[in-house]
Amino acid sequence: MCGFAGFIDPGRSAGEMKALASSMGDTIVHRGPDDAGAWVDEESGIALAHRRLSVVDLSAAGHQPMESSSGRYVIAFNGEIYNHLQLREQLEASTSQPLSWRGHSDTETLLAAFEQLGIKQTLEACVGMFAIVLWDRMERRLTLMRDRFGEKPLYYGWVNNAFVFASELKALRCFPGFDNSVSRESLAAYLRFSHVPAPLTI
Repeated sequence: MCGFAGFIDPGRSAGEMKALASSMGDTIVHRGPDDAGAWVDEESGIALAHRRLSVVDLSAAGHQPMESSSGRYVIAFNGEIYNHLQLREQLEASTSQPLSWRGHSDTETLLAAFEQLGIKQTLEACVGMFAIVLWDRMERRLTLMRDRFGEKPLYYGWVNNAFVFASELKALRCFPGFDNSVSRESLAAYLRFSHVPAPLTI
């Protein structure tokens, strides 16, 4: 199943960021009991945590958060890319230099595709179910992505001046200052329409 959590909150120390991200990740250990990882960039104020359920690649080469071969991208990924072996073949065929793969995970395939094709074209090529958080270290840009049907959960929002995101709400509760009170406006909309219309949340 896997799961991830993280935040952008400049001003915290690297140690504090890693401890907080790890704590957020620990709340969703049931999503990934096989491995845990945390990654921080103190200068940018971003931290990522990942809980891994090993399915496609059982080796340590599938550890997340994972950096791309160039170091430009860092990813935390939940899901499965069904056509990732075909994507690897396409990527290898479109370059004059052979690609050096560390393992057999679809996470590594995604990173190579993001580097070679860009985000939009990679997503258009992917067949699968996924939620992805991708940090571009060069452009200092965070991108959150979900599959077309939204099969994999992804929660995000603001806690004061920090942007937080996770595979489950319980991970967001760990973030200092998180307000878990129910929005009366959203609750009324849910009772009236049987769903919470955007941009409201419960």
